[in-house]
Amino acid sequence: MIENREYKAIIEGLLFAAGDEGLSVKELSEITELSKQEVQMFVNEMMMEWKLDQRGVQIVQVAKVYQITTLAEHNKYFEKLASAPTRSQLSRAALETLAIIAYRQPITRLEIEEIRGVKTDRTVQLLQRKGLVRETGRGEGPGRPILLGTTKEFLEYFGLNRLEDLPAPDSLFNWQEMEQERNDLFERLGVEKV
Repeated sequence: MIENREYKAIIEGLLFAAGDEGLSVKELSEITELSKQEVQMFVNEMMMEWKLDQRGVQIVQVAKVYQITTLAEHNKYFEKLASAPTRSQLSRAALETLAIIAYRQPITRLEIEEIRGVKTDRTVQLLQRKGLVRETGRGEGPGRPILLGTTKEFLEYFGLNRLEDLPAPDSLFNWQEMEQERNDLFERLGVEKV
């Protein structure tokens, strides 16, 4: 008969092997042939034990799956790793575009361009290559434009469990101020707002 310690080792190995994809309680239950309640109990115990042992990794729930991640308090070391020349970071333009997509999804490229006031084709392509943005369908308008939205990788990148965990947009952006600045710019340029 398998002991609790061995089940925990099996779950740890499974979560490690699953990587960024993670595993749900249901999936862990099916693989280990334990009940969902037993799996949840083992995962909860492991989370507590790892914290008490001050391990360098932790088990977290992201987008309804469990995965092994590093600790937030070690971020300064990971930032050094990420700033190495071989690592690429998101530019300000990419972050702005990503924020617009996250808060306004589903959204078309044209709508993003109207908000930012610049072309976004290359930026959107970069975000898609990084797996942070994906096509979510087609709009109802002329030409049935492609709709964009964020991905599970977006949630993981920002350490969110679900989109509802995003900070309130008004705490980050003053949309009315941005809209007024945009209108002022159109007026100064003598361009009619579309």
